[in-house]
Amino acid sequence: QVQLVESGGGLVQPGGSLRLSCAASGSYFSIRIMGWYRQAPGKQRELVADITSSGSTNYADSVKGRFTISRDNAKNTVYLQMNSLKPDDTAVYSCNADLWSLSGRRVYWGQGTQVTVSS
Repeated sequence: QVQLVESGGGLVQPGGSLRLSCAASGSYFSIRIMGWYRQAPGKQRELVADITSSGSTNYADSVKGRFTISRDNAKNTVYLQMNSLKPDDTAVYSCNADLWSLSGRRVYWGQGTQVTVSS
């Protein structure tokens, strides 16, 4: 079994910053891709950013230039640095890991962390 534990969400004023972390633990061989998704009330879940084991990144257009995803492979942890936050960034942010385990290729999700951008 694999667990993803997120931290770092909270309430921030517009223009502020937050850093999310997600640590993976459990039994697996390697993590191919780690990413962050978000879901706002009444909207579908969307990809925010993801990063491969070699460091290649992919961002949603709405966060380019403001958010930075990074990864510490030794700690099996992915980070999302969020700057210049806007009210539209308010959502539940969930970590995702696409990995190889004894059961083959699997995708796991964290429990989600709330990010609220409001004055």
